[in-house]
Amino acid sequence: MSPINHYKTTIYKKTIGAVLAAGCFSLLTGCGAKAPADTVAADGRVQVTLWYSGGKTAAGVMEEIIDSFNQSQNQYTVTGIQQADYDETYTRLQAGIAGKNAADIALLDSDKTRNLMKKELLVPLDGYTDQDTSFDPDTLIPVFHQQCLGEDGTMYAMPAYGTTQVMYYNRSLFAKAGIRPDSIKTWEDLAEASEVIRQSTDGAEAGVYGWEPMWGEDNLIDMALSNGGAMLSDDNRTVLINSEPWIEAWEAVRKWIHEDDIMAIHYGGQGWEYWYDTMDDVLQDKAGGYTGSSGDQADLDFTKVGAMEQPGFGGNPSAPVARVLQLVMVDTGKDKTKDGAYQFMRYFAEASSQARWSMATGYIPVRRTALDIPEYKQYIEDHPQALVPLDQAMHASPDPVDPTGGKIFDALAIAADKVEIENVPAADALNEAARTAQAALDEVMKKAGRS
Repeated sequence: MSPINHYKTTIYKKTIGAVLAAGCFSLLTGCGAKAPADTVAADGRVQVTLWYSGGKTAAGVMEEIIDSFNQSQNQYTVTGIQQADYDETYTRLQAGIAGKNAADIALLDSDKTRNLMKKELLVPLDGYTDQDTSFDPDTLIPVFHQQCLGEDGTMYAMPAYGTTQVMYYNRSLFAKAGIRPDSIKTWEDLAEASEVIRQSTDGAEAGVYGWEPMWGEDNLIDMALSNGGAMLSDDNRTVLINSEPWIEAWEAVRKWIHEDDIMAIHYGGQGWEYWYDTMDDVLQDKAGGYTGSSGDQADLDFTKVGAMEQPGFGGNPSAPVARVLQLVMVDTGKDKTKDGAYQFMRYFAEASSQARWSMATGYIPVRRTALDIPEYKQYIEDHPQALVPLDQAMHASPDPVDPTGGKIFDALAIAADKVEIENVPAADALNEAARTAQAALDEVMKKAGRS
């Protein structure tokens, strides 16, 4: 989800030390080597193109960071070109690679990055990071760094920013029902609180629900993982989405929505309409809270709502997914451009840039050292809800890898609609999804010669 924070950051300048472009720094091509003519502008700078997507605020901050990078050194000029969304970026990138006119850098989600990596269309970053003594991978938040590594440990993307689904609760409805947010340790606790809110507001008559999960498979996947579930077996050969942890968690949601009538969802509509309808219910005292994105914080009034981490399920610890958006270096064959691409990617991942981005958008910084930036420290003090997604990311699950190229997630999306909208028992929906997903996985294994 991409509702974006409208908070204006005060960090406008980066330290020169954040960029290793000053002077004559070139990791792979050496100083003084002349770049191909088509990569050099009239001012003598190597031109680097970045394709990215995001809402109005995110796009504005991205351009500010690009400008700061360009002003911080005199070797490279990065030009950002905004795309409609990550899917369009990916589609155009594949066409551009085929036509030899692709961007040098692209902002993508992890599954698309993984697909390009498998096709060997990306430049691994280890050749740069290994020579860059000031690049410290240990300060990257592990769940985000891990998602940028291949099976062999090769770093094929730079983490750009993170996102995770957290809980937003209506302060007045919780207080009226006598519920302390810190008393909610499990999803079962939340269900009990939802029932109390429903009763204390005469919800059946007034149309007030205790909680509103966000429509779709993502919240349900989080709950299954927080119930000790896994999407695949350890050897990646067996789909586990119809195992007991999944069925138990998904069936609980079906029951809370359709039988207990203490929770509800919005679904359908145009674009993100269902998402904003869900948020509006909480802001308008029609729901005790909802499960939404860290990026929602821009559009929420925190005098009315508070934020808390997702709980565990049963006796299991909380383990929701934390996803990372990634900057990748496209293999264009132009070494000078690659050097500039790396330097910008590194610049974006620096603590000061991460603090700036996070304050402006509500997304999670990928470096723990962003917390050491004075402006970010003050921001967290003034906006404590911003720390909730970051704290959750420290113990979150990485985005599950779908070896089928998305067919497992597609099956889960269909199953989620059956459970949340059609009131189909979770076991039935997930058994059907598992059959579809296993067939797709078997086909992949067969083609790979691993059946």
